[in-house]
Amino acid sequence: MKNGKHALEAPTTAVTTDSILTNSSSPTKQAPEGRPANRINVSSEVGTLKRLLIHSPDRGLGKVIPSKAQDWLFEDIVHLDMMRRDEYDYYVKILLYFLDPGKVQGKIDSLGPDADRSFFKPDHPDYFKSDKVIDIQCLLSDILADDEIRPKLIASICAVERTSFRIQQQLNQYDPVELAKILISGSLPDRAMLFAPLPNFIFTRDIGIIINDHILLNKPAKLARTREALLAQYIFFHHPLFADYQDKIIEIPDNEYAFLLAEADTDRDLTRSTLEGGDVMMISPRHLLIGVSERTTLYAAQQVMRLVFAKNLVDTVTIIKIPKKRDYMHIDTIFTQVKRNVWVLLGSLARLGDEARKRDMLHFFAPKDLSEDLRIMQFIKGLEHKPIEIENLEDLLADISKNDLGATEPVQFIYSGNNEFPFGAREQWTDSCNLLALKDGVVIGYDRNEKTAEAFREAGFDVVAAVDLLARFERGESSPETIENTFIMLPSAELSRARGGSHCMSLPLLRADL
Repeated sequence: MKNGKHALEAPTTAVTTDSILTNSSSPTKQAPEGRPANRINVSSEVGTLKRLLIHSPDRGLGKVIPSKAQDWLFEDIVHLDMMRRDEYDYYVKILLYFLDPGKVQGKIDSLGPDADRSFFKPDHPDYFKSDKVIDIQCLLSDILADDEIRPKLIASICAVERTSFRIQQQLNQYDPVELAKILISGSLPDRAMLFAPLPNFIFTRDIGIIINDHILLNKPAKLARTREALLAQYIFFHHPLFADYQDKIIEIPDNEYAFLLAEADTDRDLTRSTLEGGDVMMISPRHLLIGVSERTTLYAAQQVMRLVFAKNLVDTVTIIKIPKKRDYMHIDTIFTQVKRNVWVLLGSLARLGDEARKRDMLHFFAPKDLSEDLRIMQFIKGLEHKPIEIENLEDLLADISKNDLGATEPVQFIYSGNNEFPFGAREQWTDSCNLLALKDGVVIGYDRNEKTAEAFREAGFDVVAAVDLLARFERGESSPETIENTFIMLPSAELSRARGGSHCMSLPLLRADL
């Protein structure tokens, strides 16, 4: 009960905020005037970042309980206010300083953890409203203002969540901003829960990926992410930001016969089409990497390869099959790119790990542990029947740096935990290999991975805390334009509990060409 009303009795008057991209009250009817001609294009992992999708931790994260945490793909419960104020807000400030500096320059002191946070709240009139750093909640609010889309999306969500028809009717009474919060968090303004939260929605990378000027939508492996995929589908197909790309949205087909097979006779990897964005990297203009993992099936990887070749988006697709273990989850948990010629990766799954095992006498006598198997197969358009097998990650990544990206400097590898036992595995678990490149050679990661930070220093990188870097920017001692070879450390005590790093928490929409 709230103000004497039932929890589902919503306000009848709509209070909405302006769209980030348009002031139209019906945002799906027309695209905004004067938008940049090239708003969506990603052809590398390290080109200067110009526009991305994020999602700030919402009230749903505060609803995760221990008994449901793993069902909802969290390893632990988090302190929501600390995650927001002391950690994620710094991520947003760094992103804005690099992508949309006018929003934060000269204001950092007033945007600290002790502020009221209205600047960071997508539903607040004082929200920063950037068209470069875009919260997906804002895009959802925009499309919910459309009288045709709104009831369809509500009905779709209610069908997926198996709610009563009465709830479906009542949801339609909320204004678009509040309704977007409800559909994401699963809870009403009075804290009553209608359905499960979407704690993984902060990992926007997984809902899709940009391949040059095309959008690849995901197909989540876990039921906990079904609502995420549906919301993303509606946003990409209906928001004016993507109006010019409707014929460039790629959806992965299912195996049309899989549902006829008994579960016992079905090999999930060969018949199901599941894929998440953390397993896809647009690594160079004509080369796509796809991981086969705990979350992405071989069947889905094959379908994506077939589609991107048919659309002439790339010439080379490399499939990286990694062990199906929760430790790894996606390929971006075991390696990401730092610079044209620099990569961070997990040593135990790379050449160093293989060599260490071969030096161990048990390697010769113990049976092969198939769960630790890693295979890399490279397919060339027109020659898919003759793939090239690549022995290890370092060989693949060095080849990409030299031959795809034209690196003239020696290729460097920085290993998780500085490749010291047990820090390599410990820090990979807290996303030491999951870094977002803001520009070539400037990445953001978690401060708790101290041994990995040490490895960055040894490789010649400046390692600086996010708060200290922002202070340097404010004093004019440095700038996003002049900064080079830098590892930015983000506060991470609570964020790291969610099992995803800065790479996971970003969906780049536009990067400058390398």
